[in-house]
Amino acid sequence: MMVWNFPDASGEVFLTFDDGPCPDVTPWVLEQLAKYDAKATFFCLGKNAEQHPEVFQAILDSGHAVGNHTYSHQKGWKMSIGRYVEDVDFADGFLHTNLLRPPYGRIKPAQARILAERYNLIMWDVLSEDYNRLVSPRKCVKNVTRHVKGGSIVVFHDSRKSERNLRYALPRVLQFLQEKGVVCSKIEI
Repeated sequence: MMVWNFPDASGEVFLTFDDGPCPDVTPWVLEQLAKYDAKATFFCLGKNAEQHPEVFQAILDSGHAVGNHTYSHQKGWKMSIGRYVEDVDFADGFLHTNLLRPPYGRIKPAQARILAERYNLIMWDVLSEDYNRLVSPRKCVKNVTRHVKGGSIVVFHDSRKSERNLRYALPRVLQFLQEKGVVCSKIEI
């Protein structure tokens, strides 16, 4: 029901970015990905796609995939099943995708069962922790480079909160993966 990695994709890694599109950060991420000929999947908030349609379109125009991250970054485990599903489906009116990542990686089993009928639930096996202000930029790089392997789904965040760590870590991670001969691919299911 939930996809944590793609073990059959040994020569690929799947970089993902949560919470955008953010006009201050996402264009920079797109530039970095282009420098390394890397593709990624952006799990967007519906409200951000609605507020920044030009940045959302730039993601698509650059050949990346998009996924649903709810409309307003809801804590689904604190909501009724119906309200949470409504929020996800409302977001999809802006995103048009079959991929979904629940915010915080948490979702009630009943919500997951209902949403899995329409979406592929994409989780991760490598977390950069770029959002954590107590994690140094160097530690953020190590969180990825020490744990990534073929088929890994890696989480970064294209948000202002994560910007300090992301701007340090992303180019270094992309360089590391390139030197290892690993292809960065978008998620297509």
